[in-house]
Amino acid sequence: MSKSLKKLVEESREKNQPEVDMSDRGISNMLDVNGLFTLSHITQLVLSHNKLTTVPPNIAELKNLEVLNFFNNQIEELPTQISSLQKLKHLNLGMNRLNTLPRGFGSLPALEVLDLTYNNLSENSLPGNFFYLTTLRALYLSDNDFEILPPDIGKLTKLQILSLRDNDLISLPKEIGELTQLKELHIQGNRLTVLPPELGNDGTSSAFVTHPNNFAFGEEEKKSHWSAWHATKQSAVDIKTLFAPIQAAYGTYVCNAAYTWG
Repeated sequence: MSKSLKKLVEESREKNQPEVDMSDRGISNMLDVNGLFTLSHITQLVLSHNKLTTVPPNIAELKNLEVLNFFNNQIEELPTQISSLQKLKHLNLGMNRLNTLPRGFGSLPALEVLDLTYNNLSENSLPGNFFYLTTLRALYLSDNDFEILPPDIGKLTKLQILSLRDNDLISLPKEIGELTQLKELHIQGNRLTVLPPELGNDGTSSAFVTHPNNFAFGEEEKKSHWSAWHATKQSAVDIKTLFAPIQAAYGTYVCNAAYTWG
């Protein structure tokens, strides 16, 4: 362990510092950081941009963690003990090698932000209690291997941000309409051809959709007003019809445009 890491641990312990940043230190094993798991007082631990392949069960000893950042490592699996972090609010596991989540992962009663982007996850990777994470406000599942979004997504009623871009989704469940607090829905880069009529059906005006999938709008596409959304709510919404008026109104390349309904 380098002297700088040792000093970080000592200073945090001696000064009761709540935040520890060990990003980009070439760490391959958390157990090599002497004294790390004695810092039970810390509320934030950043280990992004390292070389971790696993997270040891000892993570449960950091019982006061509220923010845990493992972004850009090589983590292939998580211990079941991670669900012991009962105060955890923000968990960043983006850009790793996860293909499954541990049993009991949904037992994180305070979790508000979960980032799982750039992994190897699918609908079969999620434990049975995943959708018990009812405190979630933001869920990032982009750049994974989802073909189906489970209907239980409707249980996450506090979600304000849901990012599903660059998966293999061919449809969205009608239960997505139960996410009445949704502000952002990112679905570009999938294989969607229709959107469920329940989406946005609660009359909220702040939610938006980013254009999802590889449609090219030709000159022949009808350019009507965005209110066409309201006229087609009662049936499946064809993507071409849905986004053509917005492309016309904003003059923006359709695959990067953001849209509002209300």
